[in-house]
Amino acid sequence: MPKSNVGGIQIEYDCFGDDNAEVLLLISGLDTQMIRWTESFCQILSNQGYRVIRFDNRDAGLSSHFDSAGTPDLQSIAHTASRGETPDVPYTLLDMADDAVGLLDSLGIKRAHLVGRSMGGMIAQLLASEYPDRVLSLTAIMSSTGNRELPQSSPAIMAAMTRPAPNPFSDENGYLVHSCDFNRAIAGQRYSFDEKAHRDQALIEVKRAWNPAAFWRQIAAIAATGDLRARIASITAPTLVVHGSDDPLVPPAAGKDIATHIEGAELLILEGMGHALPSPLYETVVNAIVRNARRSLKTAYSGEKNE
Repeated sequence: MPKSNVGGIQIEYDCFGDDNAEVLLLISGLDTQMIRWTESFCQILSNQGYRVIRFDNRDAGLSSHFDSAGTPDLQSIAHTASRGETPDVPYTLLDMADDAVGLLDSLGIKRAHLVGRSMGGMIAQLLASEYPDRVLSLTAIMSSTGNRELPQSSPAIMAAMTRPAPNPFSDENGYLVHSCDFNRAIAGQRYSFDEKAHRDQALIEVKRAWNPAAFWRQIAAIAATGDLRARIASITAPTLVVHGSDDPLVPPAAGKDIATHIEGAELLILEGMGHALPSPLYETVVNAIVRNARRSLKTAYSGEKNE
């Protein structure tokens, strides 16, 4: 897969579909590699007539890691943020949004449709607010505004997410059990958790790149960036918010908060979906993304937006 040099950072990416088609940029979530956007999902999207680009965020997958920054002190970061001050962190979500724009620049792409999941949805919101002329449409999946007054995940879910995993190279089965336990807990009730598929995916990801400290640096980036509501109020791109009714990690109130603070945003609550994108919902989600992307054509023709 190719790499692009973005401000001195190497960003790994790949593409699906016609190079001359409108671009749809997929932005990954917390400590998640681009291959979590599965090839089958990307292919379904590209079959709709888009050039689909997925990439590894900084500090994930095969993009540049920030190991020299070490593991941040989250208590200190939270305390500093609570005083309204800017914490000292290796990077913020704004830096990650800049990476995405830099990738588009390096590929000669002026404008793109954005689709972000979880933390990637927050990055997409920032990109759409800070670079409105680069965005054709915005879809945020299982994401949040970062509003600290929103309902939070349960202590049990947070403990499962932050509990250190066994080293996969010395205890592969222990690592896979740990990963399956957490992902089963957040998958929701309607769509059965496919343990074999998850174990296969987890093994592919860990063999591709394993960087456990990056999880904490990206948590720090979220905490340091803070509440997005004031920023996203300026977004004019057609916006779709997709959220699962059974999401225990980022409760559906978070998705509703995004839709409330972006004028004209559409909200799609998928019954029984948790904090995962199960394959039985690929077609449903793709169709929703495409409908939202086509809203940008209507506004362009009307002269209201995206001129």
